[in-house]
Amino acid sequence: MGSLLVAGTTSDAGKTTVVTGLCRWLARQGLRVAPFKAQNMSNNSMVCADGAEIGRAQWIQAVAAGAEPEAAMNPVLLKPGSDRRSHVVLMGEPWGELTARGFLTERAELAKAAFAAYDDLASRYDVVVSEGAGSPTEINLRRSDYVNMGLAQHTQAPVVVVGDIDRGGVFASMFGTVALLDAADQRLISGFVVNKFRGDVSLLRPGIDMLESVTGRPTYGVLPWLPELWLDSEDALDVPARRVSASSDVLTVAVVRFPRISNFTDLDAIAVEPSTSVFFTASPAEVRDADLVVLPGSRATTADLAWLRSTGLADAVTARVAAGRPVLGICGGYQLLGGVISDPFGVEGGGSHSGLGLLPVATTFAVEKVLARPAPTAYEIHHGVVSVTGEASAFPGGCRSGAVWGTIWHGLLDDDDARHAFLTEVAGLTGKPAPDDTTSFAAQREARLDRLADAIDEHLDTSALLALIESGAPAGVPFVPPGAPELSAG
Repeated sequence: MGSLLVAGTTSDAGKTTVVTGLCRWLARQGLRVAPFKAQNMSNNSMVCADGAEIGRAQWIQAVAAGAEPEAAMNPVLLKPGSDRRSHVVLMGEPWGELTARGFLTERAELAKAAFAAYDDLASRYDVVVSEGAGSPTEINLRRSDYVNMGLAQHTQAPVVVVGDIDRGGVFASMFGTVALLDAADQRLISGFVVNKFRGDVSLLRPGIDMLESVTGRPTYGVLPWLPELWLDSEDALDVPARRVSASSDVLTVAVVRFPRISNFTDLDAIAVEPSTSVFFTASPAEVRDADLVVLPGSRATTADLAWLRSTGLADAVTARVAAGRPVLGICGGYQLLGGVISDPFGVEGGGSHSGLGLLPVATTFAVEKVLARPAPTAYEIHHGVVSVTGEASAFPGGCRSGAVWGTIWHGLLDDDDARHAFLTEVAGLTGKPAPDDTTSFAAQREARLDRLADAIDEHLDTSALLALIESGAPAGVPFVPPGAPELSAG
């Protein structure tokens, strides 16, 4: 039937949200829909049923579409290891590393795989809704781009640009997004969506009208600010927004915000419980005072271990354990709670490191990454192989000693029974109310997806968007100077 590419004026403008909502809305129309992101840079990932690793955002978009998540939906996944180096997952499997300099020279191979994946999906689904990355007007990267306008040119998909009005300057950024593209790329830019608006939409009408007059392109609608609709986020930009005000009658959960935090979506299931207040922090005082502390996943375990010690957070966690106060480690956080962390193959730089020594476990990094689905909601993504070395109680995917729990499994607490049992025990140790066992995380997620699709239906011109998907970019849209003809990918 057709395709659509949702781009953004910036990172975190709302591309993921709009694509997710469109996937659910289109599926409601009886269409077979697949999400697609040619290249995602994220430390939040998920393991598909066949063992392939993809970005968490594309996984939830597939769930929204009622499609089976697969590697083709996110053929290139970059997992930052440092400011200049990323680990590459290609078609769901580890591929190697990409440096900042190699980012420009090695993209041809990645582009080829991405385009092939898109073509495969397009042959099997009625609609492919693609999500861009960052901005489509990264003029320094245009020649090698295969995620934004490079993908749009390959597929000849119409492009809708999303702008975050909450940041300010939305009309200027939308205009500039068009005006810095060359004529061939501008022909595919079909219109705009304003995201995260609070207030009376009629106040925007003069700006919307002027934007159309200077670009020749319509605004397809204005999505309201919907802070309650947490989705499986791509990156750490979403972390600061996830703080919930605490009161004396709820269980406060402090999540240590590692510099290389990964898969922090593990905490979403705890956050939906009415009896909890979850927040992310790097404050030793907040770690000492919270009812429960969680050490989440990490993309650079040994580097984050050194950071824990340098910030005083390691001492704060150790003091908690000495006082019998609850601590949970997940994947990398589990490894940090143990004893020796050995890296004989240089997966994270090599050497042997002493963990916090709060659980009787040892970790050895292996060359091969473990990608597995050991339970319905649980999944494993790790190089560190953890062995229990001393006396400890059983805990799914790990072990427990006193008030310290550890698991290598992500998604364990998505299981309602496992989460309620764990939080009930934590509540008993802290004197706070236990969960009432009525909250279903899966039902909450489905309700969020439906609410998002409802917002798409209510606030966007879905008839015009559907016509755009069916017919492609409209002919005759004007060129907006100055353009960037010298940066053409041709």
